[in-house]
Amino acid sequence: MVNLINVDLLAAASNAGYFSSLVTTNTSNPTTIALLAYNETFGTKILGENATARRLHNLDYQAFHEAGIYNKATDSMYITSNYVSLDNPINITIVNLANNYSITTTHYANLSMANGGTSYYPPSSPGFPSSNTIPAPHLLFCDEGTFDTSSSLVSVDPVTNKSTILLNNFLGRTFSSLNDARQHPERGDIWFTDADYGYFQNFRPTPTIPKQVYRFSPATGEIQVVATDFDQSNGLEFSPDLKTLYVTDTGAQHQSKNLTRPATIYAFDVVDKKRLANRRTFAYVDNGFPDGIHCDTEGNVWAGCGDGVHVWSPQGILLGKVWIGLESNNLAFVPGGVLVFSNKQLWIVEGIKAMGREVCKDFGECEGEGEGLWGFDLI
Repeated sequence: MVNLINVDLLAAASNAGYFSSLVTTNTSNPTTIALLAYNETFGTKILGENATARRLHNLDYQAFHEAGIYNKATDSMYITSNYVSLDNPINITIVNLANNYSITTTHYANLSMANGGTSYYPPSSPGFPSSNTIPAPHLLFCDEGTFDTSSSLVSVDPVTNKSTILLNNFLGRTFSSLNDARQHPERGDIWFTDADYGYFQNFRPTPTIPKQVYRFSPATGEIQVVATDFDQSNGLEFSPDLKTLYVTDTGAQHQSKNLTRPATIYAFDVVDKKRLANRRTFAYVDNGFPDGIHCDTEGNVWAGCGDGVHVWSPQGILLGKVWIGLESNNLAFVPGGVLVFSNKQLWIVEGIKAMGREVCKDFGECEGEGEGLWGFDLI
């Protein structure tokens, strides 16, 4: 059992040093998780009374950075490592959920520098998208590319190891460094972001295109810019009713941190399942910047930030944190739990009430009358 720490927001309002008294530093020996409740619903409705937390791995290299794609056929989670050098390219860390979260690593053909990603059901899948006959999905990675290879969307079948480049340009113009992606559960379109982190880390050329959010149809090849004017467009996620798209802007991190630049989550209305409108600020983080982002089935928004995972209500109110005292780039829901990535460490919070939006389709946890593979009412 992990004790819940209740945050006194009134005490913090007039004492900037209040938060440093709640938890001790965790950087020299990262073993501690603290669950901080900024709102009573974090403990009662999101975590529940049976939540426990622990560190699963502590390695000497940054194996747990981005992605976090579950594949039912292999019962494994696929996580991308952090970039080191062109001589030591990003690899894929495979976390075996059926074998006590043991890990192995691999590389795939046509995949140079993978970053974010999502589970991917090809348009040729039987009955796509509303049939429970769909087989286990592929893995879809955002490949940042290199000086010699284009940034692209790459589909991988982890059973056969076959990989396919789905997209590597915007109508003839090259991307900078594709960052993260989601597949729309009803249309099957891939929504993705482009950022400059390959350029900042000196393995991509000077950018020649703005930082934007795109929608791509793998069935027809149709591609569209749906949002622009970001410093660094990064993580993205649909609300469970698919009416809102959240996009993180990690402009606070270029080659180095500058916290006067954006560390912000924006929300957009999804119009006709194809366009975005009504851009507005959803949340600004108090520590670091929001990177990978996910929703639970109640519409709460979870994001990896500078000291762990932050959780907001659908109204943008900070409800709580999974505090690890280290930068978290992303997270991944599993049935009854959430994995937290902090590069060299992998953590888990178990026994929680919250269920990730994509757990329904990826793990098949929500099948029932009136529900399709994607976990929504399809009647």
